[in-house]
Amino acid sequence: MKLILTNEVSGLGAPGDVVEVKDGYGRNYLIPRGFAIRWTRGAESQIASIKKARDAREIRDVGSAKEVAGQLGALKVKLATRAGDSGRLFGSVTTADVAQAVKAAGGPQLDRRRIEIVNPIKSVGVHKVSVRLHPEVSATVDIEVVAG
Repeated sequence: MKLILTNEVSGLGAPGDVVEVKDGYGRNYLIPRGFAIRWTRGAESQIASIKKARDAREIRDVGSAKEVAGQLGALKVKLATRAGDSGRLFGSVTTADVAQAVKAAGGPQLDRRRIEIVNPIKSVGVHKVSVRLHPEVSATVDIEVVAG
């Protein structure tokens, strides 16, 4: 099945890419969740608009991505959230929470879809979060989660 991706799918591609996937994966997962649309000659014209929107959001080159990575490395990010007496959080920290905390700490605006939390953050303390800024550049941000 030939599809046009509308969102970034890790391991598959970026928005605007035309990919060939198994029928079941496309029909049961990608299309219902809005990650892709069926490829047709008419939909081919949408690729340009999808790629243009992606380029506007994306960091232009490796140099600027490294610059943003340097900013993120020097940043002290503190995230206040509800926690119990033992230090366990009520829920967990999401990628949207991290993006908001980085912006509040004076850092750059980050797309929550580019933030990767390997292990769910469910306790108070310092945690490392990875941010994919460019296909070749990734940055690590230290997030201090405090009871608030």
